[in-house]
Parts: sequence; C-alpha cells; structure tokens
Amino acid sequence: MSATQEVLDAAAKIVDDFGHHRTAEYFAGFAADASFMFYTHSERLNSRADYQALWQQWETQDGFKVHGCRSSNPLVQLIGDHAAVFSHLVSSDIEFGGEVSTIAERETIVFAKQDGRWVAVHEHLSPETAA
Repeated sequence: MSATQEVLDAAAKIVDDFGHHRTAEYFAGFAADASFMFYTHSERLNSRADYQALWQQWETQDGFKVHGCRSSNPLVQLIGDHAAVFSHLVSSDIEFGGEVSTIAERETIVFAKQDGRWVAVHEHLSPETAA
C-alpha cells in the first residue's frame, strides 16, 4: 500500500471514529504530544490529554455529542517518508444542549509515521467560508 493511501486510511479512521462518537478510538489516532488549534477555543491545546479534558468538559457541561461526520475533497502531501499533511472539508453533525446542528469546516491534520503507523500530531480547524 502506498504512503498516501496509508495516510488517507488513518485520516478516514479518525473521521469515522469522531463521527460515531467513539471517544477512545478517536483519541487513539493522535500522538500523546499532539497539538490542536480550534477556532471555537481561545487557546492552543498542547497535548492529547488537554483535548480529552476539553472534550469531557463539553460532554458534561454542554451535552456534547457527535452524530455524524463526512469528509470531502481530501489531499495528502507527503513530506519525506515520515511526515504528511492531510487537508479536507469536513461536515459534522454536533449536539450541544440538546440541539443538533451541522457545522462545515476546513481541517488540516499533520501526520507522522511512528512505530510503523501514521498518527496525527497536529490538527487545525477553521470555518468553511463561502467563495
């Protein structure tokens, strides 16, 4: 299998786990020292544990739940043999406070090949803008 396909598969698993609210599996796709930049959060999250704590806060305080997630227009850019940038458009059905809404975003995930598998080391989200 090509490195591009391996990255696409790793990204698809993250999207699928997120879309089915499989929390443990979703976070397993990220390195422990991964960082996260979300336009909906004021600060960079500097580790997977920081993101997990925020996720848990969303669940307990805001009734957060993911009901679905769809990816389109994927692009993989390989950087040597051990790094890749994955970008796509993502549409997610998210529940907060008992209300479900669909959110359209642009996402970039940086992957690194560690111990023979591609893991996410950075994620950046921004709102999808109209052309």
